[in-house]
Amino acid sequence: MLVIGLTGGIGSGKTTVARLFEKKGIAVIDTDKLAREVVKPDQIALKKIIEKFGPTILSNDKTLNRTELRKLIFSNNQDRLWLEQLLHPLIYTEMQRQIASATSPYCIAVIPLLIETGSHPLINRILVVDATEEEQIERTTTRDHLTNKEIKAILNTQISRDKRLAAADDIIYNHDANELEQQVDKLHQFYLTLC
Repeated sequence: MLVIGLTGGIGSGKTTVARLFEKKGIAVIDTDKLAREVVKPDQIALKKIIEKFGPTILSNDKTLNRTELRKLIFSNNQDRLWLEQLLHPLIYTEMQRQIASATSPYCIAVIPLLIETGSHPLINRILVVDATEEEQIERTTTRDHLTNKEIKAILNTQISRDKRLAAADDIIYNHDANELEQQVDKLHQFYLTLC
């Protein structure tokens, strides 16, 4: 199975691009969704997060308060690394399972921090969705209702745009919504030739 690792900075348009591949019948594995699954109330990972950060990390409905957790981990590098070491193996195992059960000619694995977290033996090619920092800030502000300061803190934990582009096998430039579908079409045809 050819596995394309789709990545990009916050607010670059990864989800939009993934949906366009999904429309073509391509299996999409979203590691953000997997990350939400492994911290559900009945999961051991949530218990460990509560032990580490205390019960205030929970929302009123006893689910993880992801906004509060994001604030904590993006203001403390050690806490962010601790959380990554807890969650990444769990996410990786589920990702392996989903790749093995995919029935499309190739699959897309959406991994926001693909380049930052080092090697990924399951990934054959890296597809970067590129956007300017201004576009990222504007989209993230609209989507997540975060302050500029909060978004900048997240951007500062991510690899630079130049390094991300240098690590890419393929690039989709998300500066014009009208051109996005054409770029996905072109890459889809290319990936089919690689299968």
